[in-house]
Amino acid sequence: MSAGLDDVVAAHTVLSEVDGAAGRLVMRGHSLAELVGRAGFEEMAALMLDGLLPGLPSERSLPAVLGRSRVALFDIVEHVPVSAGLGPFEALRAWTAQIPDGEEGETALRLLAAPAVFTPAAVRKARGLAAVAPDPALPQAADTLRMLRGEAPSQAEAAALDAYLVTVADHGLNASTFAARVVASTRPGLVSAVLAGLGALKGPLHGGAPGPVIEMLDGIGDPADARAWLEAALDRGDRLMGFGHRIYRVRDPRADALKQAIARLGADAGRLALAEAVEQAALAILRERKPRRPLETNVEFYTALLLEALGFPPDAFTCVFALGRTIGWLAHAREQIETGRLIRPQSVYVGPQPRQAA
Repeated sequence: MSAGLDDVVAAHTVLSEVDGAAGRLVMRGHSLAELVGRAGFEEMAALMLDGLLPGLPSERSLPAVLGRSRVALFDIVEHVPVSAGLGPFEALRAWTAQIPDGEEGETALRLLAAPAVFTPAAVRKARGLAAVAPDPALPQAADTLRMLRGEAPSQAEAAALDAYLVTVADHGLNASTFAARVVASTRPGLVSAVLAGLGALKGPLHGGAPGPVIEMLDGIGDPADARAWLEAALDRGDRLMGFGHRIYRVRDPRADALKQAIARLGADAGRLALAEAVEQAALAILRERKPRRPLETNVEFYTALLLEALGFPPDAFTCVFALGRTIGWLAHAREQIETGRLIRPQSVYVGPQPRQAA
């Protein structure tokens, strides 16, 4: 048995390849560097779902169709209350569960649009503000930011969010994608597959990791205090969030893509100077303390900086991750339905055996 299924091949896929030794991510035949800045959410969805979703609108018409899907979903926000005290992620999950499994193409489009509508609405309701209705004429990234703030974002801000969504659209058989494929293999419909992905994404070892990066930066406060704060955290046995990855043995290529996206927002955007000082100190300490274990910067570190700069609160970071990763979940779910079979691995029983009668 391989603990955590390390090195177990569970699928053949045309969707993405993660080369952890080389620090390389390929999605549908394109490197991450080719895609970021050249594709937005809609282009990425069209690329990943090409040939897998019957009736998918063309890349040219997809923005308008997604806009109409956002408008249709706003009815759920207005008429389905969520319990007071639920955080944005719990509200996103509860509202997503209200989407019916109907015609597969229409259902997939609503699932692609869901986090864009539900995340801003949940954040605003938690602040005592009214949810802002979608503008179907806008691209999805720009409309997400408009619904969050109540005013249109700059072109650079919308482009930065698009860069993030493209970066996290797919990443091999990560925990949430594998969960979505397992559920899809039972043929329950795409909504159930996406809900399975959401459930796995919430965990702090997966999509729940970016929020604590902000707590770390808040705790450090000043670049001069970075090393002392980080040393004290490791002495307590704490984990440094934003460093180390299950697959990558070199720097996560997504970290650099997001760092560049922050830099393009302008010199005053985010806390890039503090983040760079913390990153340098953390990497130096980790190399000193764990010289045989490759621990490099991962995607969560600069995710936190970028989403904070765009105005998302830390408890909504995982929701924004879901906005991008839903593309991959749907593509993998459809691929599993088309090319796979019911996923049913074996287990080895190691418990006690019943006593034999004398």
